[in-house]
Amino acid sequence: MRDLSIALIACCILFVAHTGCKQDDQNPDHDDQIPEINYIPVRSFPHDTLSFTEGLLLFNDSLFESTGSPVLMPGTRSVFGPVDLATGHISVRVELDKEIYFGEGIAYLDGKFYQLTYKNRIGFVYDAATYETIDQFSFLSDEGWGLTTDGESLIMSDGSDKLTYFDPQTFLVTKILYVTANESPKSLLNELEFIRGFIYANIWQSNHIVRIDPSNGKVSGWIDLAEYAIEAKEMNTGSMEMNGIAFDPVSGSIFITGKCWPKIYEIVLEE
Repeated sequence: MRDLSIALIACCILFVAHTGCKQDDQNPDHDDQIPEINYIPVRSFPHDTLSFTEGLLLFNDSLFESTGSPVLMPGTRSVFGPVDLATGHISVRVELDKEIYFGEGIAYLDGKFYQLTYKNRIGFVYDAATYETIDQFSFLSDEGWGLTTDGESLIMSDGSDKLTYFDPQTFLVTKILYVTANESPKSLLNELEFIRGFIYANIWQSNHIVRIDPSNGKVSGWIDLAEYAIEAKEMNTGSMEMNGIAFDPVSGSIFITGKCWPKIYEIVLEE
């Protein structure tokens, strides 16, 4: 009964955390037309099991994390800050009022951090040196999910098959990229990271990361990280779906984790 209760609670949490999202009934990412990208495990670090991961990035040799705060998980908080890799705890630099906001994806660009919120249709801009809120912006999508940058534009996911590009100064939309896998819309795009000319995206409720060609929106590769999801669940039954991608351009490593996972994993892609 205890295991059943945990499963039921987890399902409720997932529903509350991202309500209004349809199931991904598209073709699987892993068929003969889309190549699998293999990876080499490097090492792992602790991760706070109360961190409901929504965003992950590397800045100034530090890993930063943004978290959400589901209603059914009173111990969670919507915070943002660097992660202590010795303990997995976030050194909180920003905390949103969880009665109003649910923290989502983050990105760094030109001395500023940008953070989405889930259902408020707004985001916040922080000075990267002081963490003071210096601006806020609105967006048209009903929900904010993942956020990254190609060095010029901010790129946002909203749980659908589209990625929205907008100007980081004016916040005007400059491009809509529709993502497809084998000519079918690829929805449930979640946390994002721009890596060597491609957009990498977690697929919500899966253990997959897909690689997206920004020139045409096509999924050009996928990574199966099920082994880490299984290990996370074995270590902490409250572990949920994979979410969180951060790239280190110096070492070439990618850091991945999931909501309430006990570990952050460092991998290198075989390409």
